Amino acid sequence: MNQITFRSDLRKAEPIEDKRLSMRAVREAQNSLEATFANVRGGPEGLTVAEAVERLGREGRNEVAHDRPPHWLLQLAGCFNNPFILVLVALAVIQFVSSPDELKPVIIVAVMVGVSVALRFWQEFRSARAADRLKAMVRTTATVLRRGWDEGEATPREIDMRDLVAGDVIRLSAGDMVPADVRLITSRDLFISQAVLTGESIPIEKYDTSGHVAAKSAQLPAVDPADVLDLPNICFMGTNVVSGTATAIVVATGRRTYFGSLARSIVGQRAQTSFDRGVNSVSWLLIRFMLVMVPVVFAINGFTKGDWSEALLFAISVAVGLTPEMLPMIVSANLSKGAVAMARRKVVVKRLNAIQNLGAMDVLCTDKTGTLTQDRVILEHHLDVHGRDDEAVLRLAFLNSHHQSGMKNLMDQAVLRFMAEKGRGCDATLYRKIDELPFDFVRRRLSIVVETLKREHLMIAKGAVEEMLAVSSHVRDGDAVVPLDDARRAALLGLARAQNADGFRVLIVATRLLVAGDVKQLYANADERDLTIEGFLTFLDPPKETAGPAIAALRGNGVAVKILTGDNAVVSSKICRDVGLEPGEPLLGRDVEKLDEPALRAAVEAHAVFAKMSPLQKARVVRALQANGHTVGFLGDGINDAPALRDADVGISVDTGADIAKESADIILLEKSLMVLEEGIIKGRETFGNIIKYIKMTASSNFGNVFSVLVASAFLPFLPMLALHLLIQNLCYDISQLSLPWDRMDREFLREPRKWAAGDIGRFMICIGPISSIFDISTYCLMWFVFAANAPEHQSLFQSGWFIEGLLSQTLIVHMIRTQKIPFAQSTAAWPVLLLTGAIMAFGIYLPFSPIGAAVGLQPLPPAYFPWLVATLAGYCVLTQIVKTLYIRHFKTWL
Repeated sequence: MNQITFRSDLRKAEPIEDKRLSMRAVREAQNSLEATFANVRGGPEGLTVAEAVERLGREGRNEVAHDRPPHWLLQLAGCFNNPFILVLVALAVIQFVSSPDELKPVIIVAVMVGVSVALRFWQEFRSARAADRLKAMVRTTATVLRRGWDEGEATPREIDMRDLVAGDVIRLSAGDMVPADVRLITSRDLFISQAVLTGESIPIEKYDTSGHVAAKSAQLPAVDPADVLDLPNICFMGTNVVSGTATAIVVATGRRTYFGSLARSIVGQRAQTSFDRGVNSVSWLLIRFMLVMVPVVFAINGFTKGDWSEALLFAISVAVGLTPEMLPMIVSANLSKGAVAMARRKVVVKRLNAIQNLGAMDVLCTDKTGTLTQDRVILEHHLDVHGRDDEAVLRLAFLNSHHQSGMKNLMDQAVLRFMAEKGRGCDATLYRKIDELPFDFVRRRLSIVVETLKREHLMIAKGAVEEMLAVSSHVRDGDAVVPLDDARRAALLGLARAQNADGFRVLIVATRLLVAGDVKQLYANADERDLTIEGFLTFLDPPKETAGPAIAALRGNGVAVKILTGDNAVVSSKICRDVGLEPGEPLLGRDVEKLDEPALRAAVEAHAVFAKMSPLQKARVVRALQANGHTVGFLGDGINDAPALRDADVGISVDTGADIAKESADIILLEKSLMVLEEGIIKGRETFGNIIKYIKMTASSNFGNVFSVLVASAFLPFLPMLALHLLIQNLCYDISQLSLPWDRMDREFLREPRKWAAGDIGRFMICIGPISSIFDISTYCLMWFVFAANAPEHQSLFQSGWFIEGLLSQTLIVHMIRTQKIPFAQSTAAWPVLLLTGAIMAFGIYLPFSPIGAAVGLQPLPPAYFPWLVATLAGYCVLTQIVKTLYIRHFKTWL
């Protein structure tokens, strides 16, 4: 599924005109389960593999409408839809209409348009194919029940969610994304977040209306399609499971879902990112400059020369020279090259424009688990309430982890792995599971109820220390059970804090023996009361060896790291200190909740660690940082990270993350490592740098050329250069810049986050552009006074001299602007740039001596011209370097 459909734009969409699609869910919500099974031709055991394959072929894949790459012909046509290309086409048409017998300028403009369009098409076509291959590396799955995979009964299996069909029976648990519109068959404490459809961040409960809670809605009233999201027994595609478990039957897939109807109405309406806005602002800055300067050039030449048709042709050529027609191609080439390079570094880019946002990021918010730590939790201790090893606590923990049916977290896996590796005996089959109260981020515990050999119901709960103490009333002290008074509560908290201070994550294990009056087959959260504390489990997630160097590298690159975790403050601070991140005073989630927005904006700048955070509190911190002017990245892989991933400027997840986390992210890491992310940030800045190089080179060079043309037009009795010469010069200059996407960036540029600033580009253009005009004017004087090209009959010599000087100075500016250092001595361009610019300079010198030069009105220059040319270019480079130094000293920036 395309990532755009999981962001906030979706909530603004309206269902499309075909109401029957969303009515399917309404109809099945009001039917009995038997009727729903009949309508979708399925049953509680699911379909056979053969039935599913047949339906998939008939109904199509479970995909909603999304931005697919168009047919290559449409993609080629779309490459013409750019303001710069349209300007060139319009100028060519005006040229042809005004001078139909003079086709050379039209042909040159056509070649420029063709080169730009062809290169842009090739880059975008390649990048679209590469993006599809990269996205295929990240797969969203669903757990489906089908018959025919194995002998005997239906068995569950993970499949690509695109292969689901109506009639499939699926299983849902915490962290899953709902893969289609489904009708619940059974459910257990199921809470669904519908934020992607409604914008409402609070999860709502969904339940099977024909099951044990039928009394809640024995007969659903007629439902208006506008209220379809309120149906309690329907879960909608694109929403995600916050807590609980369920079994459901698929009633609609793909475009037939409610989500699919919304997605079709918003395809192509993607909100502009900061990258898009930056490119557009620069584009219109250059277009406005052209619209002002070209009429001035036309008027001056018309009045001073008296030949208005020639003045029009010259003004059109100046307009062509001012048009940065290669910008779309340069942008596409840089982004696609960056995406492919990042893929080699195990970073999958789901949205190309996110590359620039990654480079602009100056604050990274991340959880500690798996980024600072190894993400391989080890069960270190199983203790009684006095801190002594206790096998009974271990057996209870094993029963809890073994019997839970939801997504087993790292600590469950550590308990099971510990039992397997140590060979500790505990026969889980001696305890029949009765019920389960799944984990959620409010209760922060998980309970299971089992039946013992004595036919007694025993609740075994495992969870966070504070939350477990809140529902406990007694403590097991040896063989005795004593009340949990304030002194014992303080002692337990002290033991937990001592373990936390050593870097251990601590959980409490507690039990409740349910007496006759409380025994039931289905339990609720309210039954988690009067528990008896049995002991503690301590877990260790050791710091990664690479975490410290990665944090230092990020800090060196101008990225501040902030930890947003649901874990407690003591453990989080200990891990942070171990990896070289000074935690300061952690800010707790409950404190964040109390702060208003101005206070929170101040707090997020003062704190580096935010502990005991809920999902919505994490998102609030991200938004507060953005309000302070930061470009914020968020790295997360859990269910509780989805809101913050959506709100961040660049959402980053990992391939092993929860479905909803991967769908919410812009970038997927195939390896959860800050070092990998640091490499991606550098590549993002390199990509942005090569784009901004082209823009500043083109803007300053064009400004200088127009200034030179204005001076020449006002004082010369002939044109300083024919329109055809200007077009040839501009084509050569464009070709010289085609290698910029393969250039390297100075290390100093890569150390800081980089953002778009159209005002900075305008300032750069005005400060740097006129430098070339000084040497253009000196060349005018050279040709006029030294080589006596001061009459109309000698204009070809004059024009040839300025053609060479203008082309070589324009090409040299590539090397002068690409670095803030001294070019060639302190910073040298990549070989593709050196070769292409060198070839263009050699061609420019050769052209007046060639038959082509004679055909376009150029003539060979005398040998005495070239020492003057060398001196002019040397002076140009020296003055540019001096101005560059002063510019950097004053404005503290260059590119």
